[in-house]
Amino acid sequence: MNDASSLPVVIVGGGFSGAMLAARLAERGQASVLIERGEAFGPGVAYSTTLPEHRLNVRSERMSAVVDRPRDFVDWLEECASSCADPEGFAPRLFYGQYIRDRLTTLAALRPDLIQQVKGEAVAIDGQTVALSDGRRIEGRAVVLATGNPAPRNTPTGQSPRVLSDPWAPGVLERIQPDDAVLILGSGLTMVDVVLALQAQGWRGRATAVSRRGLLPRAHGAHHDAPVALPPEALTGALSQRLASARRLTREHGWRRVMEGYRPITADLWRAATTAERARFLRHLRPWWDVHRHRIAPEIAAALEALIAEGRLSVRAGRVRATEVSGDAATLTVNAPGGAVQTLTAQWLIDCTGPGHSAATTPLTAALIAEGRARLDPLKLGLDLDETGRILHADGTVDPDLYVLGPPARAALWETIAVPDLRQRIEQLSQALTT
Repeated sequence: MNDASSLPVVIVGGGFSGAMLAARLAERGQASVLIERGEAFGPGVAYSTTLPEHRLNVRSERMSAVVDRPRDFVDWLEECASSCADPEGFAPRLFYGQYIRDRLTTLAALRPDLIQQVKGEAVAIDGQTVALSDGRRIEGRAVVLATGNPAPRNTPTGQSPRVLSDPWAPGVLERIQPDDAVLILGSGLTMVDVVLALQAQGWRGRATAVSRRGLLPRAHGAHHDAPVALPPEALTGALSQRLASARRLTREHGWRRVMEGYRPITADLWRAATTAERARFLRHLRPWWDVHRHRIAPEIAAALEALIAEGRLSVRAGRVRATEVSGDAATLTVNAPGGAVQTLTAQWLIDCTGPGHSAATTPLTAALIAEGRARLDPLKLGLDLDETGRILHADGTVDPDLYVLGPPARAALWETIAVPDLRQRIEQLSQALTT
């Protein structure tokens, strides 16, 4: 039997969250085993793009992977990609993917005893042991689930070749011909990436994006906006009162400064909210929160505006009533605002509705739920966790050795996808795992 203190931390998922946790643990002298089922360790889906058109959604000066080294990414840019080293700029995501790989590779080379990278698919967790699909078993002193964003949920006609259910699948957009028309489910960040990717491959057609409220992500300003000091009435009391306060602050200081004021305390506010308050937020405010909170670079916003002005991109509000594929055409029937029914037809239907989070149906976490080692949060957003990211058992007790990091922790922390939020969580978790 191994001494638990000498065992590594087992990290399931080798994207940004898992890779940067392994790197930080190594800097603190703690060994880890990083398990990744994909081809590369480090970048994950978001930073695996090779297109320079795909830009970061956060300024470079705020994208360091390390809490106590705020210039880490900018310094890397100055050395490795000097043409994109503007601290207030939005560097291509392909450079950020390389930055993550370099940080992981450098630390793994310096301390090979502290970072072990394992290619494989985790299929079960037994205590602190992770079982892989090929029969290997990796024992640790703790397990961290950092599995990132899953693919979108399949559309009802997802088996048709005319429906692209996962726009991130390798080569999938290459099926679209230059003059083809496309229908897109969703009008958020995934839609933006898909349209830019189509443009980059020479596409000249038209796209119609459909979402419940027809909202596009807002743009960053020319410079970083200083956060506004939030008064008590914006932080406590009834949600309607908080919203009224936020609107007043927006009129006085601008919405970007207000959002920056909320950014560092969003997780605390979410944890303090009741289940009923969270449900009201999701039902009424979430779409507007998303488009203002998760912004795009000004140059990307300008590119979208140009496509709209040319008549090549339109964004419509409505609820999808039916989807149909016949021959070489895909059709959406949409209930538009005001009760009108619209029928939209194109050669392709692309699902850009975002990650299909479903802990209850993902095999690895579904098994934990079935055995009572984990449970869903009351709103079924994901796994129920304590404030440090440890999984709660079915009876509400804390699992001392099983943690969740990154997007799968959204039910407990809400904002768990942007690097400035993730690096704080990585720092907190690395401290918890080394003390």
